[in-house]
Amino acid sequence: MAKESSFDIVSKIDMSEVTNAVTMATKEIITRYDFKGSKSSITFENEELVLVSDDEYKLEQLKDVLISKLIKRDVSIKNLDYGKLEGASGGTVRQRAKLIQGIDKEHAKKINTIIKNSGVKVKSQIQDDQIRVTGKNRDDLQAIIAAIRGANLTIDVQFINYR
Repeated sequence: MAKESSFDIVSKIDMSEVTNAVTMATKEIITRYDFKGSKSSITFENEELVLVSDDEYKLEQLKDVLISKLIKRDVSIKNLDYGKLEGASGGTVRQRAKLIQGIDKEHAKKINTIIKNSGVKVKSQIQDDQIRVTGKNRDDLQAIIAAIRGANLTIDVQFINYR
């Protein structure tokens, strides 16, 4: 019997890169002329980014700075889930951005549907917050990876443990 090959589909964020991006964005905010004298800040606390600024317009600019720094650090912005705007102390506005890690049941079902609709003979199995795909032929696994990359998922996925 031929040995089966497999890989795992995961959705993870490198937290050290997020911390670096927040630090770089904070440095840029301090030096930018349009943020002089404003109460704008970005903090990173327990898997959540907290953006605070004077008004909605400055908050959107703050988001743009943060997103540009995250992209430079190769952190996908698909895994950011922005909450609603809320008033903060001192007449400022606050918005929280939750960092999504792992594949939830809804996205796992979508990925399994993509795998089944591809017509390739492989098996997929949901394991907590990741999906294991096994098959006899490595070319089949490559086809599955291409199909998932081609699908327009709302989360960023990585392929690890390719054996």
